[in-house]
Amino acid sequence: MTRHIIAIVGRPNVGKSTLLNRLAGRRIAVVADLPGTTRDRIFASVSWQGRELTVVDSGGWQAEPQSTLEEKVRYQVEAAIAGADAIIFLVDSIDGAIAADEEVADWLRQAGKPTILAANKVDSPKQAEQVPEFYRLGIGQPVPISAHHNRGISALMDAVLAALPPEPAATVESQEARLAIVGRPNVGKSTLLNRLVGDERAIVHESPGTTRDSLDAAIKWRGKEILLIDTAGIKRRGRVGVGVDYYSLLRSLQAINRCDVALLLTDAVEFITAQDMHIAGYVIEEGRGLIMVFNKWDLVPEERQQGFKRAAERRFKFAPYTPFLYISAQTGQGVNRILPQAWEVWQEKQKRIPDAEVNNLIKEAVNSHPPPRAGHRRLRVARAYQHASQPATFVLRVNDPGLMHFSYHRYLENKLREGFGFRGVPLKLIFARNTRKMNSKTEVRTQ
Repeated sequence: MTRHIIAIVGRPNVGKSTLLNRLAGRRIAVVADLPGTTRDRIFASVSWQGRELTVVDSGGWQAEPQSTLEEKVRYQVEAAIAGADAIIFLVDSIDGAIAADEEVADWLRQAGKPTILAANKVDSPKQAEQVPEFYRLGIGQPVPISAHHNRGISALMDAVLAALPPEPAATVESQEARLAIVGRPNVGKSTLLNRLVGDERAIVHESPGTTRDSLDAAIKWRGKEILLIDTAGIKRRGRVGVGVDYYSLLRSLQAINRCDVALLLTDAVEFITAQDMHIAGYVIEEGRGLIMVFNKWDLVPEERQQGFKRAAERRFKFAPYTPFLYISAQTGQGVNRILPQAWEVWQEKQKRIPDAEVNNLIKEAVNSHPPPRAGHRRLRVARAYQHASQPATFVLRVNDPGLMHFSYHRYLENKLREGFGFRGVPLKLIFARNTRKMNSKTEVRTQ
């Protein structure tokens, strides 16, 4: 099921990044007191009352940009509004409703998207008295919040959910493998789709942003059902560049939410960009299978290829389980390796391991390398098993989840990979407090 996308918009320095950090539960956006700190879009997965959302932060909107950078930021914000399912319009209760807020409000009314008005920095009764002033923006009832002090966030998110359409009834999951071709504009996604499908299913053009929406192509490969999802940037007249990049990002997020395995296509001539890393991070965060596909490999001089591969491996050392493929969608070089690799990753993602095998592997890992102490206490693992409905997720019942150190988390994940594989698939380890009395019969003991 596709997540709904919620965009946080507003003029500069009203607290958009602080709100995103609050919703995400961690500091993932740059926060500073200087206006214009956030120049690139940042996004995060947010779960609220069982609904899964993608929240996108944008730069500060200005009616009359004074520089090329400010103009690009404005394009980003406009793209965020156009691509979102709902908008959080953030204003500053300390400043009150100023002319810049009215300009943003005018734009939002024209966009016609569900919009929730949030008055930020309401940290005292005096500031609360300022909130009714925002009614004159014509957006509706303002929700008083303090993103910094975590006040009013529940009311805000309840209002967001109320503005979204209800969740459709659950449907039976298809048994076909769903592959999403994602990446920046003009890296060859549509060309690759056509090469895999075998016909001109998608329009291919040299200009970035030719594909105007997602295109699904169902194919049979060696008797197996595969659904290919192509997604590229939406081209707006006069808004190529930043606007297209933003649309491409939104479409990539939506495609990732729908897929089992993401083929992250990059331009080998340009190496790996920050946007590529953003998309890869989202794939991993969502627990989807990931394959890095370096396109235009035929344009990389042979004497540079080995150095390129070593540099790419270093860049992806945070996800060493990711397969790399080097292709040319234009000539067909290496394309025949994509579907076999994708099918292998899809099978790895469906893998089920008997509970006894999981428990024994974790027991051996803990015995051979006990967890470090935290003061006078040490983590103890009672039992381990694979999650019933999420195959790439493992649950470890422990005495105190707070004792789990990130380095030991990585150690256990590596041991699970050594024992069971899961190539190309992010593993999720859940450390849950054990509800049973831990004794010699149930505990994975350390020596």
